[in-house]
Amino acid sequence: MASEISKKDITRLGFRSSVLQASFNYERMQAGGFTWAMLPLLKKIYKDDKDGLSAAMKDHLEFINTHPNLVGFLMGLLISMEEKGENRSTIKGLKVALFGPIAGIGDAIFWFTLLPIMAGICSSFASQGNLLGPILFFAVYLAIFFLRVGWTHVGYSVGVKAIDKVRENSQMIARSATILGITVIGGLIASYVHINVVTTFPIDETHSVALQKDFFDKVFPNILPMGYTLLMYYLLRAKKTHPVVLIAVTFVLSILASALGIL
Repeated sequence: MASEISKKDITRLGFRSSVLQASFNYERMQAGGFTWAMLPLLKKIYKDDKDGLSAAMKDHLEFINTHPNLVGFLMGLLISMEEKGENRSTIKGLKVALFGPIAGIGDAIFWFTLLPIMAGICSSFASQGNLLGPILFFAVYLAIFFLRVGWTHVGYSVGVKAIDKVRENSQMIARSATILGITVIGGLIASYVHINVVTTFPIDETHSVALQKDFFDKVFPNILPMGYTLLMYYLLRAKKTHPVVLIAVTFVLSILASALGIL
């Protein structure tokens, strides 16, 4: 099978990968967008071989659910294999084997680490009226978008050599990013969740004890924000409570506690 794939073709594939979820459905998830992105290159590879093109499209239209920011790597890898004439079972098996780990790595890096960190930093700037906040967040999002082209070139270049490396390191990468993300989230809780108890207890005519300042802050600073956040997490994760319900309850409790002079 003659190779005519150029760097321009791979760059185009990287940009086309951005429509991965355009036809998202619960039967095949991202399969439609995945196949559409690769279709021009598949046509270029198979040319007049309609049966070969049909078989490739059929395989790539099967179920896939991976990370949209890293899918270019998988697409480039598969196109490399298609171009080299690998058998269909190998290509199909590789796709099935890698889309899950790639999704896990992408979730850990982008959804649970990078974007929450940047959201916290940029929100801090924005809350102070600093235009750097939204500009910086937009720049990061734009960089993530264009990086998909780079991932696609990497996937195409390394070809099947990347398989073992991805399998060996996926858990380590995901775990490291998750630990970092949890640490950052802990810092964000302490910085942005505020529960200040204003209740005081008189000792005598001239002295009183402030529950927040003299007890909570000395025994365990920020224990109330942490406790309330963990409670919300428990209700979301274990009890499947709807987020809107938790927001409404928090809103009502804040008003009542403030009106009663507790907060």
